Amino acid sequence: MHENIKAFHLKVISINGIFYDDEALEIILPCYDGELALLYGHEEMIYAIYDGTIKIKKPDGKWIYGVVSIGSVQYTVDNECIVLVNTAEKPAEIDKNRAKEAYDFAMEHLNQKQSMKEFRKSQAGLARAMARLSAASKYKD
Repeated sequence: MHENIKAFHLKVISINGIFYDDEALEIILPCYDGELALLYGHEEMIYAIYDGTIKIKKPDGKWIYGVVSIGSVQYTVDNECIVLVNTAEKPAEIDKNRAKEAYDFAMEHLNQKQSMKEFRKSQAGLARAMARLSAASKYKD
């Protein structure tokens, strides 16, 4: 473990199951106004998470990357961090062709006349597809 840096317990849970359940030195999450980094001793809070990449620093110093969709993070006074998201996947597990098809589909629908609800759904689909494509290209296990 790194000197002077304490670990906290981290759980990342999606609809498909548990993505991570172990000690961590740091987690970096995609939030509305940028990235949020959490370390041991962070104040108690609940925050919204958006489509993007999470970065988890394990006690051995190695990083784990994941692509998540919307959800929330809670950090408690007893140094427990729980991340609940709709989906979480490792970049190596992403089917680039399916992600590209989802991107093309969302772009096509954004250019069509739609209700505000449909437009927001298309925007969300585009954000998720972009996050998946970016992570699949950038992060290798």
